[in-house]
Order: sequence, then structure tokens, then C-alpha cells
Amino acid sequence: MTIRVVIAEDQSMVLGALSALLEIEPDIKVVGRAANGREALDLTLKHTPDILLSDIEMPEMSGLEVAAELKLRGCPSRVIILTTFARPGYLRRALQAGATGYLLKDSPSATLAEAVRRVHSGVRAVDPDLAAGAWTEDDPLTDRERQVLRLAAEGATSADIAVQLSLSEGTIRNYLSEAISKLGANNRVEAARIARGKGWL
Repeated sequence: MTIRVVIAEDQSMVLGALSALLEIEPDIKVVGRAANGREALDLTLKHTPDILLSDIEMPEMSGLEVAAELKLRGCPSRVIILTTFARPGYLRRALQAGATGYLLKDSPSATLAEAVRRVHSGVRAVDPDLAAGAWTEDDPLTDRERQVLRLAAEGATSADIAVQLSLSEGTIRNYLSEAISKLGANNRVEAARIARGKGWL
């Protein structure tokens, strides 16, 4: 049986390398390659591959947002997150979004193909050290606080965010204030840095 895979990665050289690594496996076929999250979602819905192998941080939609959207739509494709971020907070969010695999990019290449096979067979493939730490510290941010803080960290003003999310500027300031307070930060930049370091952003 051939395992059909879509790969989502915004760095073209990494995307090519991942594709080449999997294509040499006799039982794995890459049926789509996406350079951003929106493409990844569209390709996965179009081809319904067995596996979506996705980076976390990509333009338009993050890998976690793609996984959550696929879960919401009842797509049968299983998701493996492949990332440089060895952060338990990211792993926890990935599992909550419906991902069944979480690998680090510095894992041996043989680990990647084996993880694809494991997830395809219905077994989780998660770095054991990260798994142990994933549930030790609770993420205090709500989804909306995280969304607002992420946009603020990208340089958007409260007015910009308000327009983008169709909310009032006062509401945006309240979300930012709550996030800053929960994280014990002095400002939005520090709050974003803390949240990103924990894997909560």
C-alpha cells in the first residue's frame, strides 16, 4: 500500500529536501507540495492524502491552524507537525488541534519515514521528551488573546488589529492588557517574546 503525503513548508529548499527524502521510500508518494498554510489546506482538502506533513510557522495560516481547520471539516487526513521548535507548548497545541505526530527537523531522516508509517497505521509519533513536558505548564492565553498578541508581535497597531478582526480598538486593548497581565510582562513586545518562548503563540 502506498502512503500518500502532502508536504507544507515555506522554505523552498527544505520543502524540496523533505520531498526528496520521502520519495526514495518505496511505500510513500508525495502528491502535493505547499509553500504556505492556505495552500496546505486547499491541497489537503483536494487530494485527501493519508498524511499532511506540515511546518508550524508559515504565511497565511500556521500548521496548527491548518490542523484545526482539517479537524473541524472532518477531513480524514492525519497531520504530522515537523518543526524546529522543541517547545512543549507547541506540542500541546498541536495535539489539541488534532495532529497525531510531532517531530523536530533535526531528527534523523530515517525517523521521518518511520513516523509517517506509524501515524498512517493509527499510532502517534511524538518526541518522548517533549511529550513528558507538554502537560506540565498550562497555557493561560485564550485563543483570541493569542491571535491579538500574535498580530501585535508582527507590528500591527491596535487600530490595525481592530480592523482586521472586526472588533473595536478598545476591545483589542483589553485583550492585549489581559495577555500582558497573565504573562507578567511589561508590554506587548515582552508578552509576545514570553509566549513565543513557551510555544503559546
